[in-house]
Amino acid sequence: MSDFAIEDLGDGKFAVSGEMTFETADKILKASETPFEDHTQLEVDLAGVTASDSAGLALLLEWVTWANHSVREISFTNVPARITAIAKTTEVEPLLTRGERWAGFIEAPDRV
Repeated sequence: MSDFAIEDLGDGKFAVSGEMTFETADKILKASETPFEDHTQLEVDLAGVTASDSAGLALLLEWVTWANHSVREISFTNVPARITAIAKTTEVEPLLTRGERWAGFIEAPDRV
């Protein structure tokens, strides 16, 4: 059984833990709708994600699209290496920052 948790840390900050996979991505998306709606600036910490795949990347891109269409700002911290690798391979990594609009809140990824 796959499981996950979304923890509201206050002030638009959230922590996702558990699995971000094909089995959980749609459930995470649904679970995030109500708590995310209350904020115009969101930061999602993914340090607690224990497993991820391309569905996890699709979830992040869905959140970015939602933020852009609903005049919100979203950023991600501690993105799992597997999601970053898939994003780079599929050349969508820049899309992960499309929901970031304010200076000082963005944590830029390391560039080599």
